[in-house]
Amino acid sequence: MKLLPHRPSPDICRILCLVLWSTILFAAIPGVTTAQSAALSKADIDRLHKELSNWDRWGKDDQLGTLNLITPEKRVQAASLVQQGKSVSLARLVEKQTAADNGSPFQHKMLSTGKGPGSQWVTDQFTVNYHGIAHTHMDSLCHLIHDGKLYNGFTQSDITESGAGKLGIQTVRTGIFTRAILMDIPRLRGVKYLDPGTPIYVADLEAWENRAGVRVGSGDVVFIRTGKWARRDEKGAWDSAKDGLAGLHASCVKWLRNRDIAMLGSDAASDVVPSGVPGVDQPVHLLILNAMGTPIFDNCELEEVARVAAELKRWEFLITAAPLAVEGGTGSPLNPIAVF
Repeated sequence: MKLLPHRPSPDICRILCLVLWSTILFAAIPGVTTAQSAALSKADIDRLHKELSNWDRWGKDDQLGTLNLITPEKRVQAASLVQQGKSVSLARLVEKQTAADNGSPFQHKMLSTGKGPGSQWVTDQFTVNYHGIAHTHMDSLCHLIHDGKLYNGFTQSDITESGAGKLGIQTVRTGIFTRAILMDIPRLRGVKYLDPGTPIYVADLEAWENRAGVRVGSGDVVFIRTGKWARRDEKGAWDSAKDGLAGLHASCVKWLRNRDIAMLGSDAASDVVPSGVPGVDQPVHLLILNAMGTPIFDNCELEEVARVAAELKRWEFLITAAPLAVEGGTGSPLNPIAVF
């Protein structure tokens, strides 16, 4: 007698289908199962500081850090990315008004308006305290001290009232010219912006690579879009110290080090706030700037470049930027330009 295969009941089929779809759904949502595995302590950050260090990698006198990875060959490769010839600014229009996120507004003072008798010239003066979360700027490698040391073992004594004797922003006066990759995490998660305090994990970065068809490589600048400016434009300014910022969890830094990036950029401060690491406020800044020697772009305007990238279906582009050549400067306001 031929036995017929046993058929499960309809209820069991529905349960099995539900379990299968739940597994697929949660596996497809970056960060859902990564929080526990990414948990870090202050001791872990201290260990990572040593493990991820680039000190002495380019010699004991090196002041460029991972900008050494932007080689002539890398610049030529980056130039080949210009196909449509479309350029987009990554600088936010300067914030001249005091706000919850801008305690030091950009000051623009007119010195002459050309309205007086015989007057010909129109002149003005800028004053800006650019560090913080309001103004688009670049952090140089002297911006952060850890245990009395700067990147590459330079000491705190190298910083004086006259500026930074080592690692000042003038070391980057030849500018940034390399490939950039935009990682649009709100688009990945299907939202307009990430809420303050939302962490981004390695799972998100790898999911974005798979979706966008790009892979972060040596000498690249990686821009992380959280949608901060989109949220600010919609809901107004907020106090990040109180309400937080979306950004990278510290567990992402090892991944960035393994990919050998040249720079990190964000529309916020790169770090998620609060950090999720007890006793360490900005572990991403600490590891990126001080251990890896990787300069940072903060508060970039990434809404327009995200729109253009989605329109062109191109998430890699040439990035150029030129900080002010201020000897001993801890960074610089600047206007990064993406060219497709």
